[in-house]
Amino acid sequence: MRKYRVEITATAESDILEVFKYISSDSKTEAIKWVEEIERQIESLEKFPLRCSIIPEAQELGKEYRHMLYGNYRTVFKVEGAKVIIMRVIHGARLLNLKVFEK
Repeated sequence: MRKYRVEITATAESDILEVFKYISSDSKTEAIKWVEEIERQIESLEKFPLRCSIIPEAQELGKEYRHMLYGNYRTVFKVEGAKVIIMRVIHGARLLNLKVFEK
């Protein structure tokens, strides 16, 4: 079984921190559970990252980004060879454009 190396961008790490802060303003317990689940999902990408669907905006962006969903949030990533790069963790209502990846 092929194993992928998962990397997370500084922007995605910042996204996770911002969401944590937002959720913890209502419930620190729920914020911790949210982060734990996002981390579990990201770790799962070491195996079978191609199981995740290509994002709807891929054609407009001209890139094959994929995503995983958890609640109202989606973890957007790309696969490059044996590497998975987590690009963003954003609210599902946000529309993607290349600028959100260029931070």
